[in-house]
Amino acid sequence: MDRNREFAGKVAFISGAGSGIGLATAELLASLGARVAIGDISTDAADRAAAKIAAMGGTALPLTVDVGDHAALARAVSRIEADFGGLDLAVNNAAIPGPRVPLEDYPIEAWKAVIDIDLTAVFYALRTELPAMKRRGGGSIVNIASIAGGLGIPLTGPYAAAKHGVVGLTRVAALENATANIRINAVGPGYVETPFVMERGEDIVRAYREKHPVKRMATTAEIAEQVAFLLSDRASFVTGAYHIIDGGYSAQ
Repeated sequence: MDRNREFAGKVAFISGAGSGIGLATAELLASLGARVAIGDISTDAADRAAAKIAAMGGTALPLTVDVGDHAALARAVSRIEADFGGLDLAVNNAAIPGPRVPLEDYPIEAWKAVIDIDLTAVFYALRTELPAMKRRGGGSIVNIASIAGGLGIPLTGPYAAAKHGVVGLTRVAALENATANIRINAVGPGYVETPFVMERGEDIVRAYREKHPVKRMATTAEIAEQVAFLLSDRASFVTGAYHIIDGGYSAQ
């Protein structure tokens, strides 16, 4: 296989693709031949990401999407089908961290916001992406979970609950669609050098690096490579899996 054109003819939708892991994944898929729909709640971020991909010779469609709004996601998928002819690949990446607060003090509205964006929105996405992929004859989906999807990390109550839920939802969806030629997997990154993390100050960045046995954080490109593998035909027998990418964090 010529990996340089691995996704030629494929159409991908990535949420939260205006920056971080989503942007790195969009850039990689576009460089490998996919036409990419850039979903982001920020119109400016989506437009910038699409322009960046166009400048490197790729094809991108910017979409302003609030993943917490099922109707907005449905409109986005309909637009992708209208403009690109179908949907083959999806990366459900958009998420928010929420405040770091003990459970007994966690603000109710903050809990609801994290669960809505980090878990319920993944359900909304699957609910719109799966029918589109069935109309296409199959596809592949990667849900971005976290190491918090398999571990308890203090002060991250709703985030950990949501990411555990994403892993469970991934497994159920994979089983329900195993005979529909649709593979669904999740990845669990450790701490990643995203703009949000890197802006938190050198002391926090240094502490995050030290949490990993390899003494560094992942780059967004490293996470994107794992996502691309799971989306590709190279992972044709992989479904319902939760792939941890954490530099040894969870092995401690």
